Amino acid sequence: MEHLELAFAGSPGRTYKQGQAIAGVVASGNLEALLRHRELGGECRFVVDTAAEGFDKTWEAVLRDFVERHQAGNLQVDINDNAASPAVVALRLDQAIEALDK
Repeated sequence: MEHLELAFAGSPGRTYKQGQAIAGVVASGNLEALLRHRELGGECRFVVDTAAEGFDKTWEAVLRDFVERHQAGNLQVDINDNAASPAVVALRLDQAIEALDK
């Protein structure tokens, strides 16, 4: 298991209709992502626990892309991963942030 903690500057004024949302299920080749709105000065903080070791740079790229695409900010994101592909990571994060906006 690998444990990663990453933070990115985001959009400080970003608001959400819900306080938290979850997407996905930890299973073979999948993950769960829990997004919670927190006052973090606009920052997005990610805590990733993953079964796939050695992919720090890939995680950083996928998470940075998520923050930029959604102009996300003030989010605490916890990810429990069981070797999901980058496309699945992006999909689950997109699903969770969409749920925050409903």
